Parts: sequence; structure tokens; C-alpha cells
Amino acid sequence: TEVLESSVHRVEPVCDAARHGAGCCDLGFIEQAHARMLKGRILVDALARIGKLTADDLDAAGAGEDLMRSLGDDGTRWRVRTRLGVDAQGRPGMHALGGSAIVAGHRCAAPVAGMTDGLDAFAFTPGADLAVAADMDGRRHIVELAPPRPPKRGRARDRRGRAQAARRSRDAPRAERVIDGEPVATHQVGNRIWHIPVTGFWQAHREAPTAYAHAVVDMLAAASLPRHDAGMVAWDLYGGAGVFAAALLDAATLGPVRSVHVVESDATALAAAAQTFDGDDRPVLHRGEVTAVVGDLPSPDVVVLDPPRTGAGPAVIDAIADADPAAIVHVGCDVGRFARDLALFAEHGYRPREIRAFDAFPQTHHVEAVACLVPERRRG
Repeated sequence: TEVLESSVHRVEPVCDAARHGAGCCDLGFIEQAHARMLKGRILVDALARIGKLTADDLDAAGAGEDLMRSLGDDGTRWRVRTRLGVDAQGRPGMHALGGSAIVAGHRCAAPVAGMTDGLDAFAFTPGADLAVAADMDGRRHIVELAPPRPPKRGRARDRRGRAQAARRSRDAPRAERVIDGEPVATHQVGNRIWHIPVTGFWQAHREAPTAYAHAVVDMLAAASLPRHDAGMVAWDLYGGAGVFAAALLDAATLGPVRSVHVVESDATALAAAAQTFDGDDRPVLHRGEVTAVVGDLPSPDVVVLDPPRTGAGPAVIDAIADADPAAIVHVGCDVGRFARDLALFAEHGYRPREIRAFDAFPQTHHVEAVACLVPERRRG
């Protein structure tokens, strides 16, 4: 509640929205290099306590406190996709730290230049949400999502029932209205182009898709995978629009790839993948939950998985381990769940060969981590 003696690493936040109570840049008061060190320390601690990795495991995987990599920014103007709320007066802003109030009239420092300029010129619906994206050419696109419907009055008599009703209301489909630009934004990774709905998922940091794709390929190349004349078979689980699938297909260092099976539950993401991969029969797209689809996939040489913040969990990890791939690359956006998943893989004999981490959400507590796992017998 009060700073009695400031750390030498404490700085004045550059984010105006955070200074006025928004939750966007929640670590903006820490000098960026020091914040990266702290986040690296937190990740290593989670890998040891939750992931059950020994000091030797961490050393072998290159996971020290300095493992957090910058994506080449100074903590500002890195975000190409964001969500804003609209207050009761129709003013857009960031959500308050730890609350649902809207902090209007104060800009976040994270969006790229021009992305949130001139919003006062538009008429927004009170209670709505705004999806804002900057495409590969720097053009802005804004789509308004209608306010969520209030939960129906009914039989939910206790607090849990009311909370579940509120969640169902928030998750229900909402009408969309294009405010500026187009409903779809184009993004490029390597030589491929993706057309992603403004309301759909794409990595927030402008450099993140390329950085993660390079990390996946580099880690697999260093794992000395067995080569097949017929080409490698890969799984890309929770594959979204297929950025990792494309990286595997286009990587000269991995040798020929026969097929990459992309599993994703979001129909719009798979539609974007189908458009990007049009004319290439090596990507095979599967719509559905990973647990329901994975049992019908052909035996893989490698598996890449990028689960949501809830992690992959025992059922998916059991299925992957049963398929006996030569290497697994796990991409995680929640420190605790990432460490838990690595502990589950270890129960099946898969140990980390290399771990990398990215400060892909500078000035925030969020971390993106990537681990390449191989069977214990191949670890050396």
C-alpha cells in the first residue's frame, strides 16, 4: 500500500492507463531488464517446485534465471491486437486492475503507433467490447462486440449457480459491428500470409509468431531427429491457424515433411489455416477438441502443442506419450500449468532437452515458455 524505500530498479510507469488504475501494464513500475530477470526467476522456481525438475535438469535445458529473452522492444508499442471495454458513457478504455470498471481517457503504452488514436471520433455502444488489430501494413481494424446478455433469471439460487449463469451469458455468441477498417486483418510469418478475424486469436506481440516458430524449428533441429525417406509426420495440437505447422513444412533443417496434422476446435482459425495452405496437401486439418481427435491421428515423429492457459492436462499428455514421438515441443503461456505439464511428461520418461522463455508481454507479469522434450534414452 505504500513504498517506504524504493528499489533501485523502480521506475515511473510510462503507461498512462496503468498509472490511473488499469491492469494492462501491471509491472510497468519495474525497469524492464530487471523485470525480465524476475520473471525468469519465477519460471525457474515453478519448474523446480511444480515441474519437479532438478538442478541438473534445469542446467541441461539451459534454464537459468537469465533465460528470459526480449523480443527487441523497450516495453512500449509492441501490441498488434488488444481488447478494450466501453463504459456506460460510451467511452472506450482498458479494464481496471483486478476489476471490471473501464479506465477511460488514458491510453495504454503497449499498442503499436496509431492503433488506439482518435477513438473519440467513433460512437460506441455502452457495455460493449472492442477488438482492435493492426495488420501487417499497419492498418487499423476495429470490431465492436455487443454487450453480453444479462443472465436469465431462473433457478440458480446459490452463488455458484449465479456465477455459472453469468459465465454462460458472457460466452454466448455476440453480435459484431465493424467500426473501422475490415473484419479481417492480414498477418505474415515467413513467406506465408494469414487472414485472421479481428475478433479471432493471433499473438499479441508483433514479433511473437516469428520468434516462437523459429524456436520450435531450432529446438527440433538440435534434437537430431531420425530422418525418413518418406518424410516426417507431425502433430500440431491446439494449432490455431497453423503457424507452427507452416514452420515445420517450410524448415529446411528438418528434412522432408510428409504431413502435419493440425488439431483445433475453433472453426474460424481452421478456415484461416485452410486459406493459407490452399494448394498444399501436406497440412491435414482436424476440427475438434484435442482429447477427442488425437486417438485417430497417425503415429507422429514429432508433436508440437500450444494449449490455452489451462494447460494440456493428463489425458492429452497420456495420449501424446502413448504415441511415442521422438520429440515434443510444448509452448506454454501460464507458468504454473506449463510446469505441471512438464512434470506429467516426465512421468512418461520425457525430459526437457532445452527450455526457452520469451518476454512477449513486456511490462506485464505474463511469460511465454517453450520446452523441447525427448525420451530419457535420447536425451544425451
